[in-house]
Amino acid sequence: MERILIVVDMQKDFIDGALGTKEAEAIVQPVIDKIAATPKANVYATQDTHRANYLDTQEGENLPVPHCIKGTPGWALEPRIAAMIPPDHVVEKPSFGSVALAERIAAIAAGRDIEIELVGLCTDICVVSNALMLKAFLPEVPIAVDARCCAGVTPESHAAALQTMAACQVKILQ
Repeated sequence: MERILIVVDMQKDFIDGALGTKEAEAIVQPVIDKIAATPKANVYATQDTHRANYLDTQEGENLPVPHCIKGTPGWALEPRIAAMIPPDHVVEKPSFGSVALAERIAAIAAGRDIEIELVGLCTDICVVSNALMLKAFLPEVPIAVDARCCAGVTPESHAAALQTMAACQVKILQ
C-alpha cells in the first residue's frame, strides 16, 4: 500500500504570523522530517487562501483576524516545506476543507492502493475538516493523522479534534 502525505496549511500566518502559536512553531521540523521520508510524488499540500475582502466573508465575521491573504507573506507556505512539495501538488483552498483536494486524492485512489496521512495546521479546524472530507469521499481508504505533526488553536482543541477524528475511524498516530 502506497502512502499519500497531505500537509495542511503549513503557512506563515499559522506558524508565527497572525494566528501563530508556539505549538505550531514546534511542529515545523517534524513536518519537514515527515515530508523528507516520503517520495516527493506522494506529497500534497493545502494552502489556506483568502482575498482582500476576508473580513466581509462568513469566516471573517466569525474569526476577524485577517490571515493567509493571497500574495501576502503570511499566505506563503513555510519556505523549507514549500521547497519540498511539487508546485502542482499544492491545492489552494478558500475554506476549511477542500473538495478539490478530496477529488484529486479520489482520482489517485481509483488507480492505486493507497493510504492517506495528514499533518499540519490547525488540527481543530482544517486538519479535521480535510480528514473527514477525505473519509467521506474514500470510506474504505485508511486515513491517519500524525498527532506529533499537528497543532491546534489551543492544546485543548487539538486534543478534542483528535478525539473527534478517532471516533470517525481516522487512525491517530502518537
